[in-house]
Amino acid sequence: MFNPWHIPALFVASALTFGGMWPYFDATSAIRDFGLPSRIADSKEARGVFLISASRTTVIGAIIFAFYFQEKFADVDTVMVILGSYVGAADGYVCWREGVPGKAVFRSLSGLAIAAWGWYGMTART
Repeated sequence: MFNPWHIPALFVASALTFGGMWPYFDATSAIRDFGLPSRIADSKEARGVFLISASRTTVIGAIIFAFYFQEKFADVDTVMVILGSYVGAADGYVCWREGVPGKAVFRSLSGLAIAAWGWYGMTART
């Protein structure tokens, strides 16, 4: 049963599932929007690696949707904790190393918010 507390998890699932498909249509644009510099976005090799990463991103979004529609809301929160903490830290670290500190902070804080939502069991809240 839908609850307004589910909106953040559904937003994350949608962003991952559908946003993860973007590189299949325009990898260069997706890399730039991620926040990485043009020297990376314009690299043919980087585009291939980004596509591989995007498929995994889409799978994580699909997993969140699967748990959600099975009404396994505690499992959704568990995925959110792991996703937000690990991916948020990794994204922030890579952006920082590549000289885009604004994106690094945004990605790290977004990951922290996602992880906190899951940690406190907000999706499973009734």
